[in-house]
Amino acid sequence: MKGFFVKITENFIIAFRALNENRMRSILTTGGIIIGVLTVVSVASIVAGLNEGFANQISDIGSSTLYIQKYPWMAHDDWFEYRNRPNIKMASVDFLKEHVQTPSYIMPSTGTGRNVKYKDNELEDIRVSSATEETPEVEALDIELGRFFTGNEISHRKNSVVIGWDLKEHLFPNEDPLGKKIRVGESHFNVIGVLKKRGKIFGQSQDNIVYIPIGALFKNFGYHRSLTIIIKVKDPMDLEKAKEEIGFLMRVSRGLRPIEKDDFSINQQSVIVDAYKKLTGGLYTAAIGIGALSLLVGGIGIMNIMLVSVTERRREIGIRKALGATRALISLQFIVESVVICSVGGIIAIGLSFLMAFAIDKATPFPATVPVWSIFMGLGFSSFVGLFFGIYPARQAAKLNPIDCLHYE
Repeated sequence: MKGFFVKITENFIIAFRALNENRMRSILTTGGIIIGVLTVVSVASIVAGLNEGFANQISDIGSSTLYIQKYPWMAHDDWFEYRNRPNIKMASVDFLKEHVQTPSYIMPSTGTGRNVKYKDNELEDIRVSSATEETPEVEALDIELGRFFTGNEISHRKNSVVIGWDLKEHLFPNEDPLGKKIRVGESHFNVIGVLKKRGKIFGQSQDNIVYIPIGALFKNFGYHRSLTIIIKVKDPMDLEKAKEEIGFLMRVSRGLRPIEKDDFSINQQSVIVDAYKKLTGGLYTAAIGIGALSLLVGGIGIMNIMLVSVTERRREIGIRKALGATRALISLQFIVESVVICSVGGIIAIGLSFLMAFAIDKATPFPATVPVWSIFMGLGFSSFVGLFFGIYPARQAAKLNPIDCLHYE
């Protein structure tokens, strides 16, 4: 066993010496390996970072929350069919609240976009969202200043408003917003609360929003709009049961016959997750395809260079055989040299991947991190390419006649 490791060590020394003697050729030879490994590891880094950011943002949608809407989130059929569906009305909300057996929060939601103004400060196209007593629980809202709506304010459709953190900073940079009146569209509202800062989801700020009682939204901005019914199941284990129950009750509330298709959609977090997995799966497939092609080209280049190296070093091979080196030892020498060339290319590629991930993380809104598994995968692929494409040149070297080699000039 000790002798084997000694032979391996000697062959590594010979391999590095050969690389050092032909530096430019070695650099050019590893180019294909570097490109292949860099492609795969870089895409893995980008996707890993996106996965982390996506997981954090998708959690805000709620894994135990259902959204009953006129349109599906991911439409594959004729869009006109969805557009012609009847709007979802408060009658369906009331019917669900009365008949749903699965413990859930049931909340109607709708919204619009309006300019919001206070004195000389104005923000354009701010999201105006409806609110009920269930809104803080369903949407996980926390109050920073003031309070949320009371049941009396909601039932009496009061012109009260709770604003997001961005509005507080832009409209009230130097004063307390509580008790102040702001203009939302053409209507005036009294500020009773400010939400805690929530950040962004899918690049859109969650703090650029105002909440008003749902009745006040209808009163000020019109009744002809379709609702979203948000249902948060109290026990996540009951999600599928609740989905089936709600689908049945929605059909009953909308008077659909058994042969008629649903004229509503039940959306949930898993729809977005599945679409995201398909997207990242496509990225991985493309990266592996490009990487494999680059590794193939690089492997062929290495095999050619190793054949040239065998020809150039015939005299060295002859001397080693004359001194007692076996065919296996000669083969091992050139296989190790091929693996070393590819491994060095893999190490360079991984180092460049770290630099690329760092640059992407700092220069763009997309996070990027190099996963540990991609490092081992890159080294494994590059070593395998060296092993596979080094076998033929190694066998050719092992077959050489030592007498012919010693006469070679």
